[in-house]
Amino acid sequence: MRFFSDNAAAAHPAVLDALRAANTLDTAYDGDTWSKRLDGAFSELFETEVRALWIATGTAANSLALASMCPPWGGVICHSESHINVDECGAPSFFAHGAKLLPGGGEGAKLTPEAVEAIRAAIRPDVHQTQPHALSITNATEYGLVYTPGEVAALGAVAKRHGLGFHMDGARFANAVAYLGCSPAELTWKAGVDALSFGFVKNGGLSAEALIFFKPELADAVLPMRKRAGHLFSKGRYLAAQLLAMLEGGLWLDNARAANRGAALLAAAAGARLVHPVQANEVFLRVTAGEAAQLRALGFDFYDWGPGEARLVVSWDQDEAAIRPLADAIAAL
Repeated sequence: MRFFSDNAAAAHPAVLDALRAANTLDTAYDGDTWSKRLDGAFSELFETEVRALWIATGTAANSLALASMCPPWGGVICHSESHINVDECGAPSFFAHGAKLLPGGGEGAKLTPEAVEAIRAAIRPDVHQTQPHALSITNATEYGLVYTPGEVAALGAVAKRHGLGFHMDGARFANAVAYLGCSPAELTWKAGVDALSFGFVKNGGLSAEALIFFKPELADAVLPMRKRAGHLFSKGRYLAAQLLAMLEGGLWLDNARAANRGAALLAAAAGARLVHPVQANEVFLRVTAGEAAQLRALGFDFYDWGPGEARLVVSWDQDEAAIRPLADAIAAL
């Protein structure tokens, strides 16, 4: 009955099995058997050579990636409703020792090339104003909308033209790939992305995210930052084992497809109540306070999302039997 957040979902049994398998003596930090397999496993997934680091949280992954691209005196162009701007307690600026976020607008928390150019145009190219050094987008966005490979490539072209590092916050990257049916490569490095925060915790992981670098030199810069930030785990094999288990047999994608199917079921029941198209595993509804109370009285848990709106999030482990009662309740409002 909980549709509050996919952060609260269970860990997949395969992840727990992988932790038990890794529960043996091995080298410390990231020199262990499991950690050493990450570059190869993610390079195969992305069809190019990558550097892959384990990180415990998405906030740290985003912040370390941006710190590798942006100096303390620089700025990061992002959406005003992005997670890095609204929900990370200033962590990107903290990790980058003062770098500033330069937010802009766009429907459904999606940036457009025109919006990025407008932000740049408003900044004088002199020493008195913060100059942009990086661009960050979220896929899927905070409203569950998905950037297509073409949209990412258009932004990538802007980033390349102006010498900006290009970061993708992929807390729900798996859901975006599942919706589009494209390859991970098409949605990232082939479209100009330099670094990806690849989310696993929301999608069946326990305590590990992946930080993927399509430019190896950025990973070299992040390694000492990760240590200095207190994110170099002495038993890193437990994080690496989770990531490898999720990659095994495409589990990461199967889980995302399951969550997306559940959200589509709710979307069909919601009809005209939908605030945004449902393209991932989040559903935003127009509901009155009384209707929200009615749903909660039936035992359903979810976020209020501003006046007259609610956010429902479907997790990988909620099958149709778990979702159908809420769909029926929404349809009956």
